[in-house]
Amino acid sequence: MSNEIVTDVVIIGAGPVGLFAVFELGLLDIKCHLVDILDRPGGQCAELYPEKPIYDIPGFPMITGQGLTDNLMQQIAPFGPQFHFSRMVTSLERLEDGAFRLTTDAEEVFRSKVVVIAAGGGSFQAKRPPVEGIDAYENKSVFYAVRKMDDFRDQDVMIVGGGDSALDWTLNLQPIARSLTLVHRRDAFKAAPASVNKMKELVAEGKISFLLGQIGKIEGKDGQIDHVHIQMDSGEMSVPATRLLPFFGLTMKLGPVGDWGLELNDNLIGVDTEKFQTSVPGVFAIGDINHYPGKLKLILSGFHEAALMAQAAKQVISPGERVVFQYTTSSTKLQKKLGVA
Repeated sequence: MSNEIVTDVVIIGAGPVGLFAVFELGLLDIKCHLVDILDRPGGQCAELYPEKPIYDIPGFPMITGQGLTDNLMQQIAPFGPQFHFSRMVTSLERLEDGAFRLTTDAEEVFRSKVVVIAAGGGSFQAKRPPVEGIDAYENKSVFYAVRKMDDFRDQDVMIVGGGDSALDWTLNLQPIARSLTLVHRRDAFKAAPASVNKMKELVAEGKISFLLGQIGKIEGKDGQIDHVHIQMDSGEMSVPATRLLPFFGLTMKLGPVGDWGLELNDNLIGVDTEKFQTSVPGVFAIGDINHYPGKLKLILSGFHEAALMAQAAKQVISPGERVVFQYTTSSTKLQKKLGVA
């Protein structure tokens, strides 16, 4: 297929373990594309506890989830990984030549020799607001992620929520939307203070509207909304809207991975402890998504699994090639790759 993205490895999941896998693969001259359902790297660390201290990362007496993510992104920068955010891999197919074809819900198609599943406890999926009939509008005028900003250009946009995603997209979409309304059930936010302050400035300037309330119902036809009813202390208000972005949080589900013919153990992917390969040769699973005797769900365990996986992946990608194990502390070749020689 002419529109296929061809690469050595597709990593499903851009959390800490998926990011470190880029480093280990990069040392072996293996190029990666990463696909993640979230709109930023870091997985659970960045999404659920960006400011929460982590105390068991070797060499860091304490580091936050966001701090760890930032360090990993800096560490893998020399290898130029390609990221595809706000996407879910929906299908995995083995081709006649042994390679894999992966398709995302954004209609991207990847062709790779190796697949690495580093999806933590599964895929984050958006929580659907309790609004009757909302499913008829989903992916037409109701969205749970922003994939193309142009889809919101010159639209009457309503964003519901009070976390980082809601505030970030309020600020990013305001310049291109015809109108923008932010709705939250209370006048307190879990987003970064700087984002909250900027949002309040835009409200004061009349550039966006802020409503204290909750979604009651939506109106429209043929998948296109035209009004959203907001339940407020003062009563119900009908607000014109052509695009609705509810950010009600995320839940973890195994997702399409469960349909790929991999051997599962209580919704976890079974692997060996030599290569961390699944029951399908060429498909590896590392981090919290995998299962083996003695498994510990720790980030440092995932880092170890990524290192061994990379060595095995190299043999799949370059069969018969002799690989000499080298240390970054003493190998000039590796230091040149890292840009520190």
